[in-house]
Amino acid sequence: MAANRLYLDHAATTPMLPQAQAAMMAAMAVWANPSSPHADGRAARAALEDARRRIAAALGWDGHVIFTSGASEAIAIGLLRAKAGRIVTSPVEHDAVLRVTGGAERLAVDGDGIVQNSVRAEPVEALSFSAEEKGGPSTGSGRTEERTILAIQHVNNETGVIQRLDHIDRAGVILFADCAQSAGKLPLPDADMIAISAHKFGGPPGIGALLLRDLALIEPSGGQEQGYRAGTENLPAILAMAAALEAREDWLPRAAEMRARLDAGIEAAGGEIVARDALRIPAIASYRMPGLSARAQLIQFDLKGISVSAGSACSSGSLRTSHVLGAMGWDEEAAGQVVRVSFGPQTCDNDVNSFLAVWSAMAERARQ
Repeated sequence: MAANRLYLDHAATTPMLPQAQAAMMAAMAVWANPSSPHADGRAARAALEDARRRIAAALGWDGHVIFTSGASEAIAIGLLRAKAGRIVTSPVEHDAVLRVTGGAERLAVDGDGIVQNSVRAEPVEALSFSAEEKGGPSTGSGRTEERTILAIQHVNNETGVIQRLDHIDRAGVILFADCAQSAGKLPLPDADMIAISAHKFGGPPGIGALLLRDLALIEPSGGQEQGYRAGTENLPAILAMAAALEAREDWLPRAAEMRARLDAGIEAAGGEIVARDALRIPAIASYRMPGLSARAQLIQFDLKGISVSAGSACSSGSLRTSHVLGAMGWDEEAAGQVVRVSFGPQTCDNDVNSFLAVWSAMAERARQ
């Protein structure tokens, strides 16, 4: 990132950690195709499998790791090739989920974006098909041959709200968790399938993984990655991803203190905190500045040398009104005045003070 700018858009991407850069550069000097049968290829295969084990260990994951180009591809593979008859999701999911689920059933959310079915006594048991409904035999284990996938984001990429996935009744349901914003920061949820992306936790862009409890959950497609993802593995990026996970530090307590100060300062200056009272990851917050559009705010912040965003980076280029805020009950005008601020390991107190000073001055001018 430019040395003379203040970067507060880590939810879009965060700078590579030095350890990840070093691992990637070293691998690029010596790597070979892991599928080649010669000695160089075998050495590359050994490094690939070692990285797979390291990544699983760093994440505390005891299932399978299928490398992908990022979370979006992991989401597409997991949801489009799943052995299930129905997909249920929520209206506050990332665009990558909404694109591939199309007209799938959307569960209701409250004003904080919390999926309502995840907090009732029997949250999703009714979502699974019964054998009688499908006209097919029971598997004998209480599960049907065509189960339901419940695809829910662990941490919302716009608001930072944490879904309590541990409250979900798992009976008969395949739980797919989009953990792009939480992997490497929070413990992984107990899910059947998980999507992660390295560039969200200090690894390189263009690499991620689909974590699977059981390979039988999805249809194979042939090619590499045990036949579940075709294409030569990006070994340098994979090794950098492993290095990033192993080098990460627990910086969230410090981020929580900074975010609390920023929340208080924003409210004191007349702003509104999105999902103020919800459980939120300390690294992400969204704020409304009444009277000034997000587009105008982004321009003025950029001119002041500050990088923030409006909504998801995957859609903010068009500056569409956030579908997440709309699902949470925000009207179009109010939702159109919200920007997202997101921290990384490098964010410090001075960064928060600088941003708050610019935000407060901007809000004062908007009031006048």
